[in-house]
Amino acid sequence: MEVKIICPYTHEELYERPDGLFNNLGINKYRKVNGAYKVAPEENYTDNFGLEWNTFQKTQIDKYNGTSVSRNRFFFETKWQKDSLGSQNILEVGSGAGRFTQIILDHTEAHLYSVDYSNAVEANFKNNGPHERLHLFQASIYELPFEKASFDKVFCFGVLQHTPDVEKSVKCLIEMVKPGGELVVDFYPIKGWYSKLNAKYMLRPITKRINNEYLLRIISKNINWLIKVYKFNKTIGLGFLNRFLPICDIDATFPKEIQHIKEWAILDTFDMFSPAYDNPQRLESVKSWFEIFGMKNVKAEMIEYEKGLVAAVVRGES
Repeated sequence: MEVKIICPYTHEELYERPDGLFNNLGINKYRKVNGAYKVAPEENYTDNFGLEWNTFQKTQIDKYNGTSVSRNRFFFETKWQKDSLGSQNILEVGSGAGRFTQIILDHTEAHLYSVDYSNAVEANFKNNGPHERLHLFQASIYELPFEKASFDKVFCFGVLQHTPDVEKSVKCLIEMVKPGGELVVDFYPIKGWYSKLNAKYMLRPITKRINNEYLLRIISKNINWLIKVYKFNKTIGLGFLNRFLPICDIDATFPKEIQHIKEWAILDTFDMFSPAYDNPQRLESVKSWFEIFGMKNVKAEMIEYEKGLVAAVVRGES
């Protein structure tokens, strides 16, 4: 069954055409640009992610980087069996450049409705489109262009902490799940009082206000010596000092076998310092919101999906 697409503001039904979303009077409500229906304003609080994923378009895509890290993360965290997804409609919120879009299209027969609030959807289309089972939308998590209770499966990875209101974000995701369906999210966890005692949160009040292009240039120019200091500290047994370096946690951020360390380090360091919002959450808090908003059989756990790479995951059924 096809998903009913609606205008998130007027709630009128819309229909997909090659050049946009049209209502039943034939009026073009939203344009289709570079493979994605533009339901969101072109500029918004996620502009940094648009720059990030259009700059590093292929970096995290399994089929380009030679790893299976995205595939492992997707199936380890969701616990979904790929053979059972063939006739299902899946909603992906926060697609970025399409690392998980690729996994669903290449490893299942599901129909995927993929959303991102930034123009990273254009990078996703370059990586994964056109595809008969892919429907791409630039839209807000708070104003999704779909009728409620439309999806068999919904997932949202690496996004919640970057939204203005995490509890509301969870509620909006749950509203998209049909009875008997499932929702899976992952997010940055709060592990203790020390979670925010590092360079990231010390510098973010400044860096999130810097022009995105300029910030990316600063990081790119300094990444070589930062990597050297990071590795030196590990070598001499002072790795704990790396939390005060303005660089991503290389050991806990990307797979060990990756060849282009510099590229990944620039990407993930920019991802640390550029977002307008960065609100890590407690597993117990997200689990409680699942339950408050009506989800059943809710599970919350830390999952190691690749050696050394761990995510905070909450799953539930509608």
